[in-house]
Amino acid sequence: MEWLRAPGADDDKRSMGVLGVITGSERYPGAAVLGVEAAWRTGIGMVRLWAPRRVQDLVLARRPETVCHALDEPADGVDAWLLGSGQDAGERDPRLRSLLLEALRSSVACVVDAGALDLVPGHAGPVVVTPHGRELERLLEQLGVRVDEDERMRAAAAAAALDAVVVAKGAATHVVEPSAATATVEAATHRLATAGTGDVLAGMLGAIVAANAEAAREARALASIAALAVALHGAAAAAAAVGGRPITALDVAEHVPAAVAARTAR
Repeated sequence: MEWLRAPGADDDKRSMGVLGVITGSERYPGAAVLGVEAAWRTGIGMVRLWAPRRVQDLVLARRPETVCHALDEPADGVDAWLLGSGQDAGERDPRLRSLLLEALRSSVACVVDAGALDLVPGHAGPVVVTPHGRELERLLEQLGVRVDEDERMRAAAAAAALDAVVVAKGAATHVVEPSAATATVEAATHRLATAGTGDVLAGMLGAIVAANAEAAREARALASIAALAVALHGAAAAAAAVGGRPITALDVAEHVPAAVAARTAR
């Protein structure tokens, strides 16, 4: 099934998906900017951000259509969650921890990155995690799972232990279901090896999950959505890096609409 669609005459901002975002921090506010930018560029109907004031201000300077909330406001009214980008579990305060757990214990699908990965065990609803290699190793250590084999096998072990879809990011990105079914997406360009591109991928994935909230409750569909997001992310990066030019994460985000349009035109 194709997970991208253009709005029709009967659509509005809510029917196109509402993504709740709990990302960024005083130390790493740019992660929220990049993830929110990427979500909007992917075609989401609405983005709602829960974050500290500094993070809100930077996001609004770039994407003023974003609806912002303080960290002590209830986490509800969304079709999917994007959690953890630009956060450090070692610096997490009780308010943020409570909010992240509220999202993870809801029935809503969650895309979990970086600083919220340690909170995934015990989640209630559908979850897809997006660790890079070192984060995946730390996650397996936390779970008490020892796997000395390749990245795909480590991702499969984490998927089974967490009962979640795992997107193990790298030059070859492995998207693994809890059943161990795996799709591998080769990077379209190695220029993706630059800071912030993972935040862009997380925002794109969150947007597509929110737009397909009912289907995303099933692991196979959630993994298919994740594989699509990885492929679109690579296509956007390749377009930004045409001719071998160096790129930034924001360059990738800015090429997402063209990648989406090319995919939907097939």
